[in-house]
Amino acid sequence: MRSFSQSPRDPDFVQNPYAFYDRARATGPAIWWEDYKMPALLSHESVMAALKHPDLARVPPDGLPGFAPHLDDFAAVERHSLLSLEGPAHARLRKLVLRAFTTGRIRGMAPEITTLCHDLIDRFPDQPFDLMAAYCSQVPVIVIARLLGVDPAHRGQLLDWSHAMVAMYQARVDRAAEDAANTATAEFSAWLQQVLAEKSAQPDGGLLSALCAAQDADHLSADEIVALSILLLNAGHEATVSALGNAVTTLLATGQPDVWTRPETSEGMVEECLRIDPPLHIFTRYALRPVEIGGATLAPGDEVACVLGAANRDPVAYDAPAEFRPGRKGPLLTSFGAGVHFCLGAPLARLEMRIALEVLFDRCPGLTLTAPPHYADSYHFHGYPSLLVSV
Repeated sequence: MRSFSQSPRDPDFVQNPYAFYDRARATGPAIWWEDYKMPALLSHESVMAALKHPDLARVPPDGLPGFAPHLDDFAAVERHSLLSLEGPAHARLRKLVLRAFTTGRIRGMAPEITTLCHDLIDRFPDQPFDLMAAYCSQVPVIVIARLLGVDPAHRGQLLDWSHAMVAMYQARVDRAAEDAANTATAEFSAWLQQVLAEKSAQPDGGLLSALCAAQDADHLSADEIVALSILLLNAGHEATVSALGNAVTTLLATGQPDVWTRPETSEGMVEECLRIDPPLHIFTRYALRPVEIGGATLAPGDEVACVLGAANRDPVAYDAPAEFRPGRKGPLLTSFGAGVHFCLGAPLARLEMRIALEVLFDRCPGLTLTAPPHYADSYHFHGYPSLLVSV
């Protein structure tokens, strides 16, 4: 296993991490990533194996490490988050959420999502504007808010809280970001407690009402409900916002976005967009017991990086992986994870992307970029803070 040094804050790397992935993967399925001080899995086979491995988990064998006192509010939510749980505790909460994310319920949202997309496009200005702010960020946050039973009018505040919290999962978080995340968590939690109290008194059929109703029957604590609600609101839009923006630039680069967003080709197009430029590039796992995977030997407590962005472009798994080929053959992409932590919202994200892109390029066939796009200055979350366009 060769050692590589590549700063996740290097601007050139952030804009194009794929060149590094290709160089590193050529030496084997795993490398030692010096900047992270851990092994990193780069091949599709090793990443999928790690995500599904019963002896690799989201948290160390002894549980989450301690948090500094200035992160008390963030820590309180993180300890009860579905992402920080394993075994029976994880299975119990995941089962509750799956009741809302049924195939029938998600498919039934298609007309509502279509109407929303048309409404947003109706408000596009005549002059150049930011497509991320006007469309890509609006569709997912409004949809998840409606699914949970939250007034979409709060979407601006939800976005602010979410951005501050997910910044904690990036590389080398500074004190300012930690303070912002803790403040956002405290405000988000207080607001949700009020909303949940209202849902308990007056159920409305949304997921938050269902969680309140399940509190006694399924022995849910108030802290678990708040943490689960925050996770659903954050995860329900953060990645999809970036996935939509990335897909728009990918489609424009083909010169034929109208061809790929037709109903008969759009499902394959969405999968290929998620494969070739995913919004999340790394998930990490901890070894619960001794594990050897991809040539990396892990002792209990060791952390390993599963590099999703590299796995999705593994030439062993996909022919000419850097080429955009909707409908291509190959294994399941890694963009939504795998195993017991496979993304609950994957069907909803796929539906939102398909409809949003179909409607966008049908209504705006002359959509063009008016300025070169640049990915946000963050590696783990790979997306555009803005996309200046003209219709």
